[in-house]
Parts: sequence; structure tokens; C-alpha cells
Amino acid sequence: MADLLIHSMAEFAPLIRPCLDRAGVKDIVEIGAEFGGMSTLLAEHCASAGGTLTSIDPEPKAEFLEWAASSDNVRHFAQPSLEALPRLSAADAWVIDGDHNYYTVFNELCQIDAICQRDGKPLLAFLHDISWPCARRDFYYAPERIPEQHRHAYSYDVGVTIDSGDPRPNRGMRGMGHFAWALEEGGPRNGVLTAVEDFLAQADSDDRPLVFAHIPAVFGLGVVFDGSAEWAEDVAGQLLPYHQNELLAKLELNRLTNYLAVIEWQDREAERIAG
Repeated sequence: MADLLIHSMAEFAPLIRPCLDRAGVKDIVEIGAEFGGMSTLLAEHCASAGGTLTSIDPEPKAEFLEWAASSDNVRHFAQPSLEALPRLSAADAWVIDGDHNYYTVFNELCQIDAICQRDGKPLLAFLHDISWPCARRDFYYAPERIPEQHRHAYSYDVGVTIDSGDPRPNRGMRGMGHFAWALEEGGPRNGVLTAVEDFLAQADSDDRPLVFAHIPAVFGLGVVFDGSAEWAEDVAGQLLPYHQNELLAKLELNRLTNYLAVIEWQDREAERIAG
């Protein structure tokens, strides 16, 4: 099924690359590498700009490790993001595509913002999976890393569908043992978009001029940046046509609906064959 689903943040490269150019980005920190599909694109940009890609992922795939070891301008931290970030200096841009849950993303943003303020660099962060299904529901690769008081009840054995807020055993979009879903959707401190909104509300209370764009395609791209940066107007102009674009949102809904229909058909066929 994975081959049928367009899911990589690399799909946003035609939009992200111009933003990096307009903001004069040299050094990038990436959270979440997996196979390294996005990493290679970011490293190419850093190399052309004379900068470095720092990738944070505690358990990337072998393909990424082999590639990173042979790259001159890539360094890898094999730690969870919230442990690695305090060791870093401010980058020109941050790409967040790691563990898609409220606790992790909210604290990633807070740490990154604090690093940028400490080092006197404007914030420019790109976040994946801010739309369905992770917008209002936590997703856990490693639930044990989330403090119990911040972790929702979860299961590895349920899947999620667009038409129902209740997860279903062995139905819908599911992790097949690789990741878990929170059993409840919505409510306080649940989901990636909720984490971004709460971070922005906190910054607003501190009179921080942060700008947010939401591109509703390929599980959702969020861009948070400092509205006072000298490049802010140029980046905003690049993102504005895509921000909360109704046509993109309808195409994404259609894509996911069709994908879930294929999963449902496969599940029924497997049950028929099993007898």
C-alpha cells in the first residue's frame, strides 16, 4: 500500500526551495530523516549555498545512514529531537517531520524558537503532517518517549478514516505495528496542528510577530516564520497562493478518500480469501 500513497515531504520541494532561496538559507536542521528523501534535497541546497545540513533522527533507515556517511556537508544526531536540540546553534531554517504528536512538536517549536532568539536569527520552520490525520490526533512512533501525563491513550492495532472520529481495529490508515494512533481525536493538546496553534498563541501573547501558512496538500505543510525578518515579505509572497487554498484542500480530500477506499477493498478481499 505504501507505494500508492504520496506521503513524503519531498513533494513540497518546488515550494520549499524558493523559500530557502528568498530567505538566504545556508544551514538547515532537519528533524526526521527516515530514508533520506527530503534530506538529499536539503543537503543539495546547503551545499550550493555553502552551508551544512544537520539531521536529527534516532533510528533512520540504512539508506540514509549510508548516504549521510558519504556526504561532506551532512551531520547526523542519532537522538530524539528534544534531546538533540539543546546541543545546537541556530540554523537558518528548520524542517520538522519527526514524531507527529502534540508534546513533541510543541516542545520542538519552543526549543527552536528559544535557540533562534538566543542566537539572534529569525525563525523559519517547515512542518509536515499538520492536516488530516495528524492535525487533531496524536501519532506515536515511540509512545514511551512521551511523559505519561502528556500521552493520550493509544493503540498500534487501530486505523483511522476520514468519515469517523473513532479509530477501528484493523481498518483504515494504520501503522501495522510501526506506529500507534491516539484513541481519541480532538481536544486539548492533541495533534500537530493543535501544537502549532498553541505555540503561535504563546508567541502572540509575547508580542512576537510570527506568520503562519498552511498548505493543505500531501498531509499538510505548515510554515512558521518571523514576520520582522528582512526576507519575510518575499517568503510570504511565495506561500500566499497556496495558503488554505480551497482547491488544494479538495484535491487532498479526494486523494485520501480514494486511498482509503483501496485499503477497504483490500481488507475485504483478504477476509474473503481467508474464508
